[in-house]
Amino acid sequence: MIYITRRERFCSAHKLSRPEWSAEKNLKIFGSCSKPNWHGHNFILHVTVKGEVNPETGFVVNLKDLSPVIQDKVIDKLDHKNINVDVDFMFGKMASTEVLAVEIWNQLVAPIREMGVELHCIKVHETENNFIEYFG
Repeated sequence: MIYITRRERFCSAHKLSRPEWSAEKNLKIFGSCSKPNWHGHNFILHVTVKGEVNPETGFVVNLKDLSPVIQDKVIDKLDHKNINVDVDFMFGKMASTEVLAVEIWNQLVAPIREMGVELHCIKVHETENNFIEYFG
């Protein structure tokens, strides 16, 4: 089994809050991430797939085929967008990076399987110090 990772980048804004909570409770739980005027990150996304090496190509997957899938299903929807209000696959969900990683997985798992490989891991770097990994 071979694992290969494609790195992509996107810039997005979000806010962490629960509308049924008071501003004070949101601030206590989510800190400055709950401020009403949003905040943004320069995210880094790692998409790792796994499979066997094709003896004809020497590839697990051709990255020139994988990149447009990630671009279409994820990056185009997230880049320079507000995760809370602009991203269809995040409607009605908490815009935490943990939930975002799960929803990115959900967007990619089927199209990647159609390419003849399996999605192994989604890693989302929110800051240089914080990242989330999701393995399905």
